Amino acid sequence: MSQNKIHIYFMPGMAANASIFEHIRLPEELFELHFLEWKIPNKNESLEDYAIRMNSSVKHSNAVLVGVSFGGMLVQEMAKHIEVKKVIIISSVKLASELPRRMVFAKYTKLHKLLPTGMVNNVELMAKYAFGETATKRLKLYQQYLSVRDKYYLDWSIDQIVNWKQGGYDEKVVHIHGEKDPVFPIAYIRDCVKVKNGTHTMIIHRAKWFNEHLPEIILQ
Repeated sequence: MSQNKIHIYFMPGMAANASIFEHIRLPEELFELHFLEWKIPNKNESLEDYAIRMNSSVKHSNAVLVGVSFGGMLVQEMAKHIEVKKVIIISSVKLASELPRRMVFAKYTKLHKLLPTGMVNNVELMAKYAFGETATKRLKLYQQYLSVRDKYYLDWSIDQIVNWKQGGYDEKVVHIHGEKDPVFPIAYIRDCVKVKNGTHTMIIHRAKWFNEHLPEIILQ
């Protein structure tokens, strides 16, 4: 019965859609999977207000929220306003102090305002922003995954990331991080489950690892 299952809501990373989770397979007798998609933010909407708006898509109490990259930051904000069983962040950060130095530099110099986000149909550039790697070898794949190409959304997202002020995190947060993540380098990350050779796109390319380990992490 559905009401006896643990409901898991998955939030993709910046500019990505839920197809990044297409290879995730969890035991159907235990878990029911739900997939969230990005909404275009309202004018000058705060991350907190956006999170509250996103919570309207979470239809089950005491659910597990899983977020990748910027989606991991978002699900932490969502969990501040609803009752959750657990929050799992992947290839993300749980504290502002875990942001890499270049993002801290951007915050104070406003350099991120100069990024050419108007080139939203340049998949190569989008892959560099969202995944920290070029799309040369996987162009068709990234065209599928990176479908949120609204300039205002991209500008807003980058601004929310570099200006995130989180100074502490809830004990319900489990952080899974790749040892070779170029976007959020492991050197700045603490208290996480490390994935050997995992990169920023490991939710796509290392789905087998998640299929093997997520059930245990969720049930702990």
